[in-house]
Amino acid sequence: MKKKNIFIRSFVLLVMITTFMACASTSKHESTGQYIDDSVITSKVKTQLAADDFLKSFQISVETYKGVVQLSGFVDSQTAVNKAGEITRNVNGVKSVKNNLIVK
Repeated sequence: MKKKNIFIRSFVLLVMITTFMACASTSKHESTGQYIDDSVITSKVKTQLAADDFLKSFQISVETYKGVVQLSGFVDSQTAVNKAGEITRNVNGVKSVKNNLIVK
């Protein structure tokens, strides 16, 4: 019975460690929580950009990784680039913005 208890405890510990490792983030992978947070940030940024009368006509791609938002696409002026960056920076949860919008 003692060996069985040790085996069960060892197995439970192994499962707990494996679960923790699967949910933890690394430099190349996001945890489930971070992925959900990033998805929410991306949705909020897209919503804010689409709600802006000046920017809604442009196709601006938004990607978020660990709170860092990358904007890409084409706009017709530097004013649009600046405004998109400003709107994005003001979204809750955004840590920084990589504004890769190109003026065509």
